[in-house]
Amino acid sequence: MKTTGGVRSLTCLLGTWGVTRLVLLLFVYKVWIFPGPDVTSDVSVIYQGWFEVLRTGTFPLDDVTWQYPPAAALAILSPALLPFLGYAQAFFLLACAADLVAFALLVYAGRRPGKSPRGAWVWVVGVPLLGPTVYSRYDLMVTAVAVAALLAGGRHPRVMGALVGLGAMLKVWPALLLVGVRRRSAWLAALLSVAGLAALFAVSMPGPFAFLTFQRDRGTEVESLGSLVFHIARHHGWAGQVLLNYGSVEFVGPYVSQVSTAALFLTGMAFGWLLLWRLAATRFEAGTAADAAFVAVLMFTVTSRVISPQYMVWLVGLAAVCLCFRGSRMGLPTVLVLVASLVTLLEFPIWFSEVVQSTTFGVCLLVVRNGLLVAAALLGSRVLWRATARPAASTRVPGQATRTSETSVSP
Repeated sequence: MKTTGGVRSLTCLLGTWGVTRLVLLLFVYKVWIFPGPDVTSDVSVIYQGWFEVLRTGTFPLDDVTWQYPPAAALAILSPALLPFLGYAQAFFLLACAADLVAFALLVYAGRRPGKSPRGAWVWVVGVPLLGPTVYSRYDLMVTAVAVAALLAGGRHPRVMGALVGLGAMLKVWPALLLVGVRRRSAWLAALLSVAGLAALFAVSMPGPFAFLTFQRDRGTEVESLGSLVFHIARHHGWAGQVLLNYGSVEFVGPYVSQVSTAALFLTGMAFGWLLLWRLAATRFEAGTAADAAFVAVLMFTVTSRVISPQYMVWLVGLAAVCLCFRGSRMGLPTVLVLVASLVTLLEFPIWFSEVVQSTTFGVCLLVVRNGLLVAAALLGSRVLWRATARPAASTRVPGQATRTSETSVSP
């Protein structure tokens, strides 16, 4: 009976993945038209433009929208693996393949002793909540690497480190996966991976680290936590405006630099908390590294000057790995992230024009989405601290030892 139930559950899981991913492909291939602006244009226009430059052997040095570490070139060039398809069509298919790889890893992990299929279900449900945007950005590929790294960490720390290094060179944030890792071999492998890739790109292509300057000059994106200040200020005579700036829709005008600086300060505080937690943590369980990575990326996302919709797939992937472990305490933060993913779909692309115009409805969507992420970050950090850093509660009844001693010496 148990085997039959397991087969039925796996069949349901596979069927749900297949149906939801077919729907996503129908949207990105424009068999069905998704409401709102065309989210696939980033692939057919921006990514393909970068592809044409990268294939000449140089990074897009004159394009300030190129704000990614050098290994991102591998993701942008990947459609060349399918030369019989157009660039965009090949990219969407490869994004689906990365989705399948992450799903397969989560299913395999969930069937091992001490693990749970909940993680695979989080992935199956969470990814389509983001709509066609999730197949129209290379973040899903990065997330698949991060999922593989975390799942490998318990038994193969060197493999985890190498994958973390690759992920960090794809989009920086996977470096946070190491925050809860104690094995030095994983850290060393990550450093060697980063150093090797950096050296490779430095000698083979000019301008691999120009993205650092472009990132420094970014402002406050209209979907970030700090943007709520200006959304509300626009209703009270604020003199700034919304512009397409550095590849995203940002606020430009008075006090924007101050809010951006405040966001950086909050990010610094988040890193300070993570350092404090790492020094105070004394109890590490099998899923602690995944829980810590989830909380760290939540903090990074919430305090960032930019919260683009595709960032949510990072959180969905890490939450899925957390819930692969039966002992994970990140259930409620995961639910909050899944609900936030649905609200993200509503604010982008469906009602993005409402957000850009700072209408009451658009601002309410942002307040709900960002509020859910803040709540998930605060709750997750509290749960992580209590599970690992606080002294374990004693199960001994007060006075029990004294009474036992007295009894043993009584005549």
